[in-house]
Amino acid sequence: MSQAASFTSLTDACRATPPAVALVLGSGMSGVAAGLTPLLTVPFGAIPGLTATSVAGHRGRLTLGEWAGRRVLVFEGRLHFYEGHSWEAVTLPVRLAAALGVRVLLQTNAAGGIRDDLGPGSLMVIHDHIEWTRPYCWREPGPGGLGPSRPSPYAQRLLDLLSEAAEPEAALSRGIYAAVTGPCYETPAEIRALRAWGADAVGMSTAREAQAGYDLGLECAAISCITNRAAGLGGAPLDHQEVLATAAAQTARLARLVTRFLERL
Repeated sequence: MSQAASFTSLTDACRATPPAVALVLGSGMSGVAAGLTPLLTVPFGAIPGLTATSVAGHRGRLTLGEWAGRRVLVFEGRLHFYEGHSWEAVTLPVRLAAALGVRVLLQTNAAGGIRDDLGPGSLMVIHDHIEWTRPYCWREPGPGGLGPSRPSPYAQRLLDLLSEAAEPEAALSRGIYAAVTGPCYETPAEIRALRAWGADAVGMSTAREAQAGYDLGLECAAISCITNRAAGLGGAPLDHQEVLATAAAQTARLARLVTRFLERL
């Protein structure tokens, strides 16, 4: 059992033995941390600059623990722009992790599948992203738009380690993740535009955090759990409860993947 702790206690513990990895858990994925032996836990609301999350499926706490022989900092949930938080607040956990000595950032998220082979229950390793969260996003550097090219924020070394860690019978897909602001799901017309832009999956997180981590010199990786077909590509209206249920069904598989990934670091 982890001990309820002050943020100062957790900070002191990290400075004494810096965590190797920060893991961010997306919607409905708290169960992924089953492999963690927790040491100290702090609610988001007790961390300067953070507040409790308001989105179902996010516990909203930071836990320091041991996992597969590594010291790991786990963000059980995240803050979103659509909750009313600034982008500075959204990316604060990444800056905090870097300040506490983390050098590897691994994120997870729930996403809608755009590419034909990405149905509910698929796992996709993100090899680049499109930031539809910025004004005049087509002018931004990155894939699909009119802006200049730029290095991917996602480290090739980590992508290869995740591929090696995948179960033989369930190889990981790789793809481009499109980040939108939310909170509404995308329209079918927006999904057609994103497909034409080169997006394979779509969600409401991850990209800004990954870019912040890259800019701080962290090695970054991210895994999307495809919880539904994107708007206009499935036969039913999109529903957050479906997202949570599908994500929860993949937690054991994700936990095994993270364990094998940590063993290979």
